[in-house]
Amino acid sequence: MNRRQFIAASVVSAATTATLSAKPKTPARNPFCFFSKPFQSLSYDDLADLTAELGFDGIEGTIRPGGHITPEQVPDELPKMVEALAKRKLELTIMASGINNADDKLNAQQLRVAAKLGVKRYRMGYYKYDLKKPILKQLDEIRPVLKNLLALNKELGIQAIYQNHSGSNYVGAPLWDLHELFKDHDPKYLAVGLDMAHVTAEGTRSWPIQANLIRPRIGALYVKSFRWENNKRKNCPLDEGIVDAKYPRQLIKNGFIGPINLHEEYINHRDPKLVPQHVDAIRKDVATLKRWLNWS
Repeated sequence: MNRRQFIAASVVSAATTATLSAKPKTPARNPFCFFSKPFQSLSYDDLADLTAELGFDGIEGTIRPGGHITPEQVPDELPKMVEALAKRKLELTIMASGINNADDKLNAQQLRVAAKLGVKRYRMGYYKYDLKKPILKQLDEIRPVLKNLLALNKELGIQAIYQNHSGSNYVGAPLWDLHELFKDHDPKYLAVGLDMAHVTAEGTRSWPIQANLIRPRIGALYVKSFRWENNKRKNCPLDEGIVDAKYPRQLIKNGFIGPINLHEEYINHRDPKLVPQHVDAIRKDVATLKRWLNWS
């Protein structure tokens, strides 16, 4: 072997060794947030400090009637909330709103302000069925409303998240209706916030079929649990409920990159004196969820 051949062989050998020894890059963790409804009595700074202390990347903040910020307050107050979060390197991951159409000027104003502040997602208000009328006809009536809302979302570069709820008259309770309404639209601008508790309550044993149907359109995963008591759904800590602990990790393995959104709804959120109890409960649920996800 001459000198040139020796150098070439050495380069190939070194490159091969480096390739074999290099560790594969670990994909970035999903954004991790929580529903801040129990903490509407806190200042924006105190809420941001708590969010950082609990280990979240951001919040699903209540920007809606009766929320931490009402729709009318958005131009003045939303920048303050976003700034308080940003100072701790946190974000308003999802803006929980009452918006479900683009025709209302106040709705449009809220979305324009949010988009300008860098908010990427908002949770929509809900549609409900009138059970005295044909269901499919009502879905057809919703389609143009969604089309107009999608046009605004595209203009602003913001994604609408529709959370499924259990109940006899909620659009989205069975999930197939959301598939029918959303299938012609880009999930980048209209997606499902899959709620594990509500889909389990409605689907019982068939929920994986429904979740699989809607899978390409899941934009956020809402994590909470419940148990049945006297044939009624009772919210409870994650480690005491019946939702599938394996599902969040399976969803991520299947390519889901949206936010993991923890909801704690088993303590009265209206009493500010219970804030310490909410903190303890969320801390416990965070530990449980991280075990489910195998997050350190």
